Amino acid sequence: MIDRRTLIRSGAAGLAALGLAPRLAFARAETDKRFVFIIQRGAADGLHTLAPVGDPAFASLRGDFAQDFASAPKLDATFALHPSLATVAELYGQKQALFAHAVASPYRDRSHFDGQNVLESGGASAYQLKDGWLNRMLGVLPSGEAKAIAVSATIPMAMRGRRDVSSYAPSALPQASDDLLSRVSLLYQGDSQLHGLWSEALETRQLTSDLAADNGRNAAATGALTARLLAPADGARIAMIETGGWDTHSGERGRLAAQLKGLDALVGALKSGMGPAWADTMVLVATEFGRTAAVNGTGGTDHGTASAAMLMGGGVRGGRVLADWPGVAPAQLYENRDLRPTTQLDAFIAGAVSSHFGVEPGRTMATLFPVSKDTPALSGLTI
Repeated sequence: MIDRRTLIRSGAAGLAALGLAPRLAFARAETDKRFVFIIQRGAADGLHTLAPVGDPAFASLRGDFAQDFASAPKLDATFALHPSLATVAELYGQKQALFAHAVASPYRDRSHFDGQNVLESGGASAYQLKDGWLNRMLGVLPSGEAKAIAVSATIPMAMRGRRDVSSYAPSALPQASDDLLSRVSLLYQGDSQLHGLWSEALETRQLTSDLAADNGRNAAATGALTARLLAPADGARIAMIETGGWDTHSGERGRLAAQLKGLDALVGALKSGMGPAWADTMVLVATEFGRTAAVNGTGGTDHGTASAAMLMGGGVRGGRVLADWPGVAPAQLYENRDLRPTTQLDAFIAGAVSSHFGVEPGRTMATLFPVSKDTPALSGLTI
């Protein structure tokens, strides 16, 4: 029997099959809490997202890059947030956003593919685990129909595992004609919810994983669509948003500013779209590794180690930067080139999940990150 929920899923599937949907993945769970994982594929520069302006070595190390933070909002005596993150700064001021700096997964080499596999699988090395921590997370949550739904050409590694995940975006389909799109619009016209979802997708036909595209408007549409699928009482509860464009080997200042503006638009649209459900929503932003502390000869940075992560939501105990700051003077760098990791990203994620969903921290850590099960999850991340 096809009920309305199945029909709504099919509508989202149609968007994906026609190339209209962003790279999103969703999962159901019997809880009012929502959780969104935004992955920054390409290694986002944490030092140019959350700059340690209070570190005496920062200005000389970063040169012209430091100019971007001359009038940026200061979060505390040490850190300033990139000015492109205006909405995120407002959330921080409302104590609904916190940051963790000098964080890293257990991965210490500098391959994007291997680093993303470690981040998404929750292992200590690439391809050590065959399933993802988001899929395993479903096992510690109250589950009725714990079925994951991927609105994506492929199911992201973090969502793969023994719990059922379906993909609705065949990659071999040709580009849909304008006539076909018009006919589908007529088909959905009588259904207010599906018609609205479809109309929103048509307005953003060029949705892309690159957040800098179209001056952030596509990113905002991604956030709005995610909210529409998470906010309803019978909607999805777990979402993953794949974003790209973070690999800034050259011309970083302009490129990263545009990327961060897109991320800010995505988060703003998500918060706005969630309405009252924002109080029960947690958003995690993380990347596979950071970038070099020093700027290279083409105005960019190369593959590094530690970076920064973000946690936002109505229940987050925000207005803080969590950092056992290692410093960025030459003698303080990891392998003489990178920001040294001082906090485990695994412990940060497990602490966020356990406190948000009310699950025992040890069980959460052992389930999501079994290789790091003896590491305590961070506490005190929610109200």
